[in-house]
Amino acid sequence: MSFFKNIFKQKEAPITSYETFWDWFRQHENTFYKVVKEQGNIEKVFFDKLSVKLKELKDGYFYLTGMLNDETVELVFTADGAIENIVFVEELVSSAPKIDNWVFTALKPALSIDNVSIKMNNYMFTKNNINFYAEENENFPDEININIVHDDLDEANREAIVHGSYIFLDNFLGELNFATTIDNISFVDKNKASADLIPIEKLKDFLIWRQKEFVEKYDSSNRNTQEDNYSLLEGTLVNGNKLLAAINTGLLKWDSKASHPWIATIEIKYNGLSTNGMPDNKTSVLLNGIEDEILNDLEDIKGYLNIGRQTSEGVREIHFACKDFRLPSKTFHKIKQKYSSQSPISYRIYKDKYWRSFNQFIN
Repeated sequence: MSFFKNIFKQKEAPITSYETFWDWFRQHENTFYKVVKEQGNIEKVFFDKLSVKLKELKDGYFYLTGMLNDETVELVFTADGAIENIVFVEELVSSAPKIDNWVFTALKPALSIDNVSIKMNNYMFTKNNINFYAEENENFPDEININIVHDDLDEANREAIVHGSYIFLDNFLGELNFATTIDNISFVDKNKASADLIPIEKLKDFLIWRQKEFVEKYDSSNRNTQEDNYSLLEGTLVNGNKLLAAINTGLLKWDSKASHPWIATIEIKYNGLSTNGMPDNKTSVLLNGIEDEILNDLEDIKGYLNIGRQTSEGVREIHFACKDFRLPSKTFHKIKQKYSSQSPISYRIYKDKYWRSFNQFIN
């Protein structure tokens, strides 16, 4: 009888939404709770099953778990620092139902400096051996550039010290702040530091102060691009293929670039082998339709400025400068899901306060 039960056992419904994920989780939460509380084989009993279901929902979810207190399990979902995935982690947790004895956390939280002590490759990373100082650039005054000074750093161990310091900062600042507040991080030997060293425990306060300054300066900065003119640029590559670009060069001269610090670029590939790298008519219709869909979502009035597009070598790139990274992440993911069967699609989102990625179109 059990043989036939196994044959005809109903398969679990596929995970297609946050709701179906949490429905599945509730069905198994007692088993998951028990293995964490009893410190059993968490990898096999919990994580192996969890990873499969999260992957059905979307790539890019990571997680860790432990006892928050004697009776409560905390499950932390993390994007592992990937800007494009942060919004999906936040949405997953915000949609979580209330389950007794469980706490769900979006992104690794910030820890007290006294609770951050890491040992890696025989090196320690604590408040006692890490300092910092800020480096200002008068040409880019709104950038937050931090130099990290670890007492043991030298050229021989640089890779190990850099890796350990990144983990330390991720834990100390919290995943979201570490991923979004600092523009550039450099690592400096203690004897080569060019300014007075500041204890690392003061870094949080420093970043809060700089962010407050930034918000006060740019919070009301908006740009209406409807009247902007796009420059049409045409070139020929070394291999003889064409390059075409339509760029809002007026926007690139704007003096408030830093108000839209996130660059979002989507790449759509097509077959241009027989057309000098350019799309044929049918493909052009597809590409233009995709671009129109994106523009309908990412409006300038909402803080998403279309810098332009570039087409060459079988790739259409569409560029935006954005006040925030969350909506572009969702829009690009939606486009990828909808059209990837017709054209390979990828995207990236990163911070570039002064839009230096597009200097070639100015010069």
